Amino acid sequence: MPYQYVREPLTAQESDRLSNACETPTERLVVWTLLDTGLRVGELCDLTRKNVLWQQRQLRFKGKGGPHGEKTKVRVVPMSSRVRALLEHHFALEKAFPVKTRRAQDIVKAVANRAGITKDVSPQVPRHTFATMALRKGISLPAVQKILGHDSLQTTAIYLNFTDVHIQDEFERKW
Repeated sequence: MPYQYVREPLTAQESDRLSNACETPTERLVVWTLLDTGLRVGELCDLTRKNVLWQQRQLRFKGKGGPHGEKTKVRVVPMSSRVRALLEHHFALEKAFPVKTRRAQDIVKAVANRAGITKDVSPQVPRHTFATMALRKGISLPAVQKILGHDSLQTTAIYLNFTDVHIQDEFERKW
């Protein structure tokens, strides 16, 4: 497998600080949705009412691509209650997402700076944080793979960066 740069996910405390540092509705919409869904920034910024399945509490996306570069895969992403509330409010007034990719990147960096997070935080970091937290909470690797839209479990396994404390805690709970 070729070398893959692994971004360090946010800790639970950093994730909370990032969430709490949001000052505007748009910042909350961008940061909270990235943290709670694991979406790619491009998917987030392309989000429309048509992607939201309100009754099922899900977001539905055509995939990033496939072996032939066609967006044929359909992916379902569960929606947390706080993201659902944000999206309900936003899409009651608007048809499309309020920012484009570059602006979303700037928002994430600005909020991270305001939160006092010293590591480099791009929109990929909340996605990584989502995956790591989901795995730590006991969501299976194949389920996280489906949510993230990965073709291979090897790609999803990149997010398996458990600390010694997490390994010890899990061992003691399950052994």
